[in-house]
Amino acid sequence: MSGSQRGGSLLFRVMAIAVLVSALQTAVLGYQIETRARILRSGTEILLKTVPVDPRDLLRGEYVVLSYDISRIPAARIVGDKPDAGEWVTLWVRVAPQPDGFWTVSEASFAALPQAPGTVLLKTAPFYFEGLSDGGSEEIFVHYGIERFYVPEGDGKPLEEARNDGVVSIAVRVGSSGSAQIRQLLVDGQTVYEEPQY
Repeated sequence: MSGSQRGGSLLFRVMAIAVLVSALQTAVLGYQIETRARILRSGTEILLKTVPVDPRDLLRGEYVVLSYDISRIPAARIVGDKPDAGEWVTLWVRVAPQPDGFWTVSEASFAALPQAPGTVLLKTAPFYFEGLSDGGSEEIFVHYGIERFYVPEGDGKPLEEARNDGVVSIAVRVGSSGSAQIRQLLVDGQTVYEEPQY
């Protein structure tokens, strides 16, 4: 085989690998976008009340940091077996609507919970479990992947002030896997931002 043939064969392989890598990256990105869109399109909607955040962590770049009542899980609401301290775990959190329209925690478990009418199951992001005392008065702080809301440049400060005044709420869509996506940000019950599906 001549040098030019070997060079052409090597170039073909490099081009084939580059095309394959590009196709794989495109497929992964498309999957992530479609997963988010599917939840926004067909997930169950719940309304969450935000709570104030330590003002030292108000805004990093152009997003608002959000925390929720349902981010603090009372130990007394956790049912079933508990893992050993020092493990990375997730919690399944059952939320139910209250008379004011907001959803709150009714129970949580380290094992998957069964579906129940009128409730929605959320799955937390993995967290390091440090254990619980026998008293049961503790809380576990969890994240759901909906703790940041990106806003147009310059819009963060008024939203932070509204959040700290307790008038910001979030409409969230929850998929059957327990994953959540923010659909709307509301101030005083009025939609201020709505997330597009794509």
